[in-house]
Amino acid sequence: MAPLRVLCVHGYRQNSSSFREKTGALRKLLKKQVELVYVGAPHSVQAARSEASSEKENGSGPGPAVEDDPRGWWFSDVQARSFSAQQQCEESLGLDQSVTAVREAVKDDGPFDGIMGFSQGAAFVAMLCCLQEQKLEPEFGFRFAILVAGFRSACKEHEKFYSVPLQMPSLHVFGLEDRVIPDSMSRELLPSFLEPQVLIHPGGHFVPAASAHRQTYQDFLKRFQ
Repeated sequence: MAPLRVLCVHGYRQNSSSFREKTGALRKLLKKQVELVYVGAPHSVQAARSEASSEKENGSGPGPAVEDDPRGWWFSDVQARSFSAQQQCEESLGLDQSVTAVREAVKDDGPFDGIMGFSQGAAFVAMLCCLQEQKLEPEFGFRFAILVAGFRSACKEHEKFYSVPLQMPSLHVFGLEDRVIPDSMSRELLPSFLEPQVLIHPGGHFVPAASAHRQTYQDFLKRFQ
């Protein structure tokens, strides 16, 4: 049985290479079931020290706040070209280019069975699923989504993505000790999907891949093999 191919969308201030490193444990945990392919965001992030220390998106527990070549999918502060999940804004910057980047990844490296996102990447994945279901990006062809530390965008421009619950099968993963994206923010995203499945772990802002989590991942993925 061929493994499921999953497109992986990194968090803010990460890139495709760093996210690949930080999901090594997940690749090992699910190596018989999935092949993870990584896409990088088109926007370079110029991070101030204070921002980096308060909003780091590690992906695998404690680690350096600033990474080489930090990237982002959109900016909530258009002038500063910065992003905060809690920042309310009227309009964002850069989302269209990011959708194009995913479309090109699907064209060049696809097809993919599913898509997985972490933090800002998970919020972006919810938007991509909406675009697919609205037939605006039918070539995506994703059959499921895994959203780790996801959230609803606080930007008014993005409210259109949450108007109708999505039929896309989804697994939502979040940590009770997450200080970057509190679990309450991840729970707010659940009603955006019709029948969301949930994996809650006791840790912080990272992609959990302990043996205790294997069964939940496997049970979800079995539906698509």
